[in-house]
Amino acid sequence: MNRLAPGTSVPFVVQLWRGGLLLGLMGALAACSKPEPVAEPVRAVRVLTVGEGSLQATAEFAGEVRAKVESRLGFRVPGKITRRLVENGERVKAGQVLAELDPQDYALASDAAQAQVQAALTNRDLAAADLKRFKELLDKNFISAAEFERRETTLKAAQAQLDQAQVQLSSQRNQAAYTRLVADAAGVVTAIEAEPGQVVAAGMPVVRLAQDGARDAVFAVPEDKLSNWRVGQVVAVQLWGAAQGMSGKVREISGSADPVSRTFAIKVALPDVQAPLGATVTIVPQGGARAGVVVGTAVIKLPTSALRQEGGQSTVWVLDTTTMTVASQVVEVETADGNLAVIKSGLRPGQVVVRAGVHVLSPGQKVSLYQERTPAATPPATPATNAAAPAAVAPEAPKAAK
Repeated sequence: MNRLAPGTSVPFVVQLWRGGLLLGLMGALAACSKPEPVAEPVRAVRVLTVGEGSLQATAEFAGEVRAKVESRLGFRVPGKITRRLVENGERVKAGQVLAELDPQDYALASDAAQAQVQAALTNRDLAAADLKRFKELLDKNFISAAEFERRETTLKAAQAQLDQAQVQLSSQRNQAAYTRLVADAAGVVTAIEAEPGQVVAAGMPVVRLAQDGARDAVFAVPEDKLSNWRVGQVVAVQLWGAAQGMSGKVREISGSADPVSRTFAIKVALPDVQAPLGATVTIVPQGGARAGVVVGTAVIKLPTSALRQEGGQSTVWVLDTTTMTVASQVVEVETADGNLAVIKSGLRPGQVVVRAGVHVLSPGQKVSLYQERTPAATPPATPATNAAAPAAVAPEAPKAAK
C-alpha cells in the first residue's frame, strides 16, 4: 500500500491526477481531429488580350503534273508475251510496236479460215454452173420452173456461205494482227505492267502510256475543304524551281473520296506548256480564299498554346480581371494562319485569355499575372591599375672569403 509522503495533502494529489487526465484527453482529441486543408497555390499565368487581326496566309496544295490522257494499253486477244520492245520512260511514236504475243495459234486459225473460203468459193462456182445449165434446159422446156428455182436457191446459199467464210477470214486476220501491241498516239511510257513469258488475258494492261498534249496538275483536298472548289475556278500554279508561275482552271473534281486517304482528287488544266511529267507543283486559289475566309479580313487569332481539348471541343481559359479567376470557354476554330489558330466563334475583342499554363488550371481557380524577371544589375568592375607595388628585394648574401 502506497503511502503519501510526509507533508503532502490529499487534495493536491487529486488535482495532480485530474490534470494528467485532462492533458491525456486533450492529446487524444488533437490526434483525432482532421487537419486543416492546405490552401491551393495561386498560379502565375501568361495572358493576352483578344483583338482582331488580318488574315495573311493562303491555302497551298502540293500536286504533280500528269498527262490529260493516260492510257493503260493491253492486247485485244489472250496469249503469251514473247517480246517487249519499249522500256519505262521511253518516248514512242504513233503506230510503234510496244510488245508482241506468240502468233502461231492465230496464224493457224487464219489459214483454216482461208481454206474455208476456198471451199465455199468452189461450192459457189459449182452452183453457178449448174444454174447456167438448168437455165438452158428451162428455155427448151426440158425442165420445170420449180426445178430451176431450186437450183437458183442453191446458188444463193452457196454465195452466203462464201460471204460468211470471207468474214471469218477477215476476223482471224484481225486476231493475228492483234498479237502486236501498237501505240495509239505519241507519248511517254510511264509504267510496264507485264513482262515477256507472261500469259495475259484480253484487255489486261501491259504498258501505261501518257499521251503528248495537254497536261493537268493533280492534287488532293480533304473533305472539309471540298466545298471551296468548283469546276472552272481559276488557280495559280507554281512549278517547282520555276521563276514564274502560271494560271490554270479546275477541270475535274472527283465524285468520290479515295478509299485509303479519304481525300478528293482535283485536276487543274494547265496552259500549253511543256511541263515535265511528275513535276511537283504548288496550287493556290486566286482571290485569297482560305476555308471560306478572304485574306485581309479582320479575324481573331490565338496561339495554339492557348487552346486545349475538353470533351471533344476546343476551349480556352478566360480571365476575370476583377476576381482574378479563370473560366472555361468553348471556341470554334476556323482554320490556321501560320502558327496561329483563327477563331470563328466563342470570343470577342477585349477578353483576356490565358496563353500559357492552360493544362494546370481548373474552373474558378485564382491566378496571378506572370511577371518577367529582370536580371539583377551587376556592379561595375573596378578598373585595373597598371601600376604595381615594387617587389621587395632581398639583401644579397655576403660572399665567402677566399
